[in-house]
Amino acid sequence: MDAMAHMRNPLLARPKFIIPQTKKRKKNNLDVITVFVVGNRMICPCSVAGRDLFTSSSKHDVDYLGQSTKGDLNLKSGMGGQANLEGPIEEVARMEALEAKGLLDDLGIVSPYSSRNSSRGIFCSRTLNLRSISAIGYDMDYTLMHYNVMAWEGRAYDYCMDNLKNMGFPVTGLSFDPDLVIRGLVIDKEKGNLVKADRFGYVKRAMHGTRMLSNRAVSEMYGRELVDLRKENRWEFLNTLFSVSEAVAYMQMVDRLDEGAIAPDLGPLDYKGLYKAIYAVGKALFRAHVEGQLKNEIMSKPELFVEPDPELPLALLDQKEASKRLLLITNSDYHYTDKMMKHSFNRFLPNDMGWRDLFDMVIVSARKPEFFQMSHPMYEVVTSEGLMRPCFKACPGGLYSGGSAQMIENSLNIHGDEILYVGDHIYTDVSQSKVHLRWRTALICRELEEEYSALIRSRGHRAALIELINQKEVVGDLFNQLRLALQRRTKARPAQTLAATNMDDQELTESMQKLLIVMQRLDHKIAPMLEADGEHFNKRWGFLSRAGLWDKSHLMRQIEKYADIYTSRVSNFLHYTPFMYFRSQEQTLAHDSYSYQHSELNKSSDDTCGKSSV
Repeated sequence: MDAMAHMRNPLLARPKFIIPQTKKRKKNNLDVITVFVVGNRMICPCSVAGRDLFTSSSKHDVDYLGQSTKGDLNLKSGMGGQANLEGPIEEVARMEALEAKGLLDDLGIVSPYSSRNSSRGIFCSRTLNLRSISAIGYDMDYTLMHYNVMAWEGRAYDYCMDNLKNMGFPVTGLSFDPDLVIRGLVIDKEKGNLVKADRFGYVKRAMHGTRMLSNRAVSEMYGRELVDLRKENRWEFLNTLFSVSEAVAYMQMVDRLDEGAIAPDLGPLDYKGLYKAIYAVGKALFRAHVEGQLKNEIMSKPELFVEPDPELPLALLDQKEASKRLLLITNSDYHYTDKMMKHSFNRFLPNDMGWRDLFDMVIVSARKPEFFQMSHPMYEVVTSEGLMRPCFKACPGGLYSGGSAQMIENSLNIHGDEILYVGDHIYTDVSQSKVHLRWRTALICRELEEEYSALIRSRGHRAALIELINQKEVVGDLFNQLRLALQRRTKARPAQTLAATNMDDQELTESMQKLLIVMQRLDHKIAPMLEADGEHFNKRWGFLSRAGLWDKSHLMRQIEKYADIYTSRVSNFLHYTPFMYFRSQEQTLAHDSYSYQHSELNKSSDDTCGKSSV
């Protein structure tokens, strides 16, 4: 097999060779050494020349960005003189960077800074030095394991409808519509609406039942109200894909309530009462019943529901071999976790490894978010049948049920920002581990890949829309100047400009009339284009991360607030290294545009001068 084939398949790039009579790590009484294939060369890491030059930092120091330097490599004392550096460091660094880029290109390795400009990139909200992370915890459902949304949520909806039918609700003729709801929307339980808010909490789009509301209706209903997620008795945030089927069912029941189709014996229901009747009373029991039925079906035929990711086990293997202690912390029970992890991981792991070999500790039935907030009794799972016994201290390599995050920190002697937790649920996984424990956090949002593609397809539409808006702004500025001139003229005062002052009354009013017609026609053109913005992602709600043309959605604000990094899937770590320094990009402010515009004008002027001199 040629070298390029090895580079294309990461698993093939790391063959294992059996070496007799050596003191390497043992496996089945044989000595095993890892050999890396680069081009036509085989490199053994334990025999690389100069390996004794380096030492790993264990001190809790910080760099110039305030990030921990624990885990950084340093030259051993007295070894610095071997590096031949001549000339200003800026020039040396520039040449080294060019040479490094060429080598990376030759190896077919994408630069981490260019890979973030792709649907499989890892995006950074808060700077994170991955070298300083000692342990990485993972959620399972929709994090390490991705479900076919239509299959999973479709069946969850079916089970939900069966339960509603048994409760006496009219469900005949209803079917699951996966495009009706997206992650990040908010249920207004008082009004029976589903709303999309911007980062400030202002409602930008709304749907009553399954009918989208007009901009005027949205303005009249929510013009003076803000979405406040702290008011849980009114607002329900759909921050995970598990919420989709429930929200679809509720909005369809709102339609049936408006139609008067819900039987009186269910009680005099308003929209909040309807939500309470369906979910709030015994919500945990309701979900457990639905998910229990569904999970039994999934375990019997996992291939119908789970989308396997062959790159994922290798990404975790890299992290483990880089001395990261991997943790699995899931709310799923032991039997479901074991069944699904075997299905998703074991066939892609080398050397007969099993999924348990990847993790230093496994916690099932964790009861998140309480897991991050308080202590629950902990049990050790001691048999393959799931038999458990009480225990009071977690040990590395153990399999446990319940417990708390504090127990994990104490048993591993790792605390706070030395731990990175990766999950798909903003509240249960990300915000709670951040707020209560100060863990570093990563959010998995699979829809990012679809949104990235939709943004690419929408570039032409958005560019045309922005051009029309800019044209209206210029025309509007002139109209406003003439309006001010007309206002001043009634008070016998001059306009701001001599030209406007010298215009006669007829010329002034005709010019204003013409400009007003232009703006009104532009409005008729812009309005439907704005409404259609984002339809490549979802025709009703637009883009996941945006609310309007320029503003961020409420969901995106939550992500930036609580997730240090976010990405579409865990295997995206494979495009980086376990030693990556994720640096947050510049956060632009409203007044930054003027400096950018000034620099662009200077650049344009320089380009023009350059062309003229040729």
